[in-house]
Amino acid sequence: MNSAFATPTASLDDPFYYLTNFRFVLDWVGDRHADLLSPDERDFLDQFDTLPRASQALLVRMVMRKGELFRVSKLRYAEIGDSATAMASLIALGWVDDQPALGIDELFNQLRLAEIRHIFADEIRTAGLNASSAKTVLYDTLASRFTKAAALKTWWPNAPDRVVRLTVMDTCDRLRLMFFGNLRQDWAEFVLTELGLQRFETVPFTPQSRAFQTRQEVDTYLALHYLRQRLDEGELPAELHPDVPPPSDNRWLDTRRARLLLQLGREAERGGEAALALTLYSESASSDARIRQLRVLERQGEYPAAFELATQALESSPNETERQALARILPRLRRRLKLPVVPRDIEPTHERWDLTLPGPQSVERAVAEALGKPQAPVYYVENSLITGLFGLLCWPAIFAPLPGAFFHPFHNGPADLYRDDFVARRRDAFDACLARLDDGSYRGVIQATWREKFGLASPFVHWPIVDEPLVELALECIPAEHLRACFERLLGDLKANRAGLPDLIQLMPDAPAGRPRYRMIEVKGPGDRLQDNQRRWLTFFHCHEMPVAVCYVRWADSAGPTS
Repeated sequence: MNSAFATPTASLDDPFYYLTNFRFVLDWVGDRHADLLSPDERDFLDQFDTLPRASQALLVRMVMRKGELFRVSKLRYAEIGDSATAMASLIALGWVDDQPALGIDELFNQLRLAEIRHIFADEIRTAGLNASSAKTVLYDTLASRFTKAAALKTWWPNAPDRVVRLTVMDTCDRLRLMFFGNLRQDWAEFVLTELGLQRFETVPFTPQSRAFQTRQEVDTYLALHYLRQRLDEGELPAELHPDVPPPSDNRWLDTRRARLLLQLGREAERGGEAALALTLYSESASSDARIRQLRVLERQGEYPAAFELATQALESSPNETERQALARILPRLRRRLKLPVVPRDIEPTHERWDLTLPGPQSVERAVAEALGKPQAPVYYVENSLITGLFGLLCWPAIFAPLPGAFFHPFHNGPADLYRDDFVARRRDAFDACLARLDDGSYRGVIQATWREKFGLASPFVHWPIVDEPLVELALECIPAEHLRACFERLLGDLKANRAGLPDLIQLMPDAPAGRPRYRMIEVKGPGDRLQDNQRRWLTFFHCHEMPVAVCYVRWADSAGPTS
């Protein structure tokens, strides 16, 4: 049976609003993910309900804070009252350890500088350090001497405070992951929504609409997440590679795995481990990884292997980004192998303007002011206008309630937005939206959607830039056939093609008949050059006879003599 996502009814006027939100997540996961929970996790849900409200609230306060270690003196909340009393139930369940072993790094993180100096006064004198030495100096000196973890009472027998460790953070993170489908979003989503700072589309769903279908998928996600954390903390790719999970039947998780392997490969390449980098890129099997693999092979002088891989990639219907890179690599390899060089497609030339302006200043703003006229205003839109009009016209397709697309109330957009089958799964819906461009109803649809959906989170509509007057003027000036061409290109590769659009657009509603009523303008400041994704859009505009120019700016105070 279909229903709609509903956010919890907590109010920030309620001092326990955060507890209401936490309970909402627990109920949601318990209802929709029961088959993915371990016995211990089910026990957590059941036992949480039996706790006094103050104990529940204290646990949630700790979960929402950073880290797992807390000084009891800092756990002060008016609505909870005495934290020690509230904590007793958590200690009894083993959810809080009131005598955790602390390594010296944890000790330094928890204690103030004066306290560190007090505890290690003798060691500081013995080391010949000044009593006023900075905390980092003390740590660098003492860390190698104290390698065993111990309770705070051991470090500091007369400590006036306690340090406790939350032991159920992993459980809470797993529950949060099952709710959000990622670990990027956290409890702040509820607060931002309650404050009205974030608003989300309401999407119908079925009980089967969830991020994970098996517990193994949750485990795989977490394994990939922790591997990325270890990489960020400085562990070497060679140490992490054996722990990478095997490929998954879940395409979404396989994409995350490929991205991790690509990141490991880049670190290995930076570290001079070419053989390992090649292995990691090969296992990633993504288009980005193939291009990097080719470049490593080329640098290693393995031209036959590189040529074979590049030829296979070219024959496998690569996306525009990969095709552009292959068009540069293959001629070099052919020359190395003394093979006939196939002529490259000539990149179309773009209309070029050169401006000398007073500066330096914001180059886009300077050009907009220089070129704009009351009857032909120039707007700084970059990647927001074309994508915004696309998002408004295709709103029903983008927010179609398909399985695996939406599974909680806080989606900025569908979870499968950048998966290979995103468009294919919604092809009929997108075709129906684009058909509005053919029958002339698109302007009314876009304007109505703007008014109805204003302020709702969207992966394509950046409301501060795409305001209603700009939308109406753009629809008046940009022909429907040009919008359709741009929208179809976006659909060809949403992730790559949503970027690289020109910085400015000039709208000319009073242009004479037969003349373009708009012009897109890419701006390049001194020393700046076109990026690959910008070149691809410029080529596209040229092929579709859409008005575009590239404006190269130099500042008047740095300009040399002109001829």
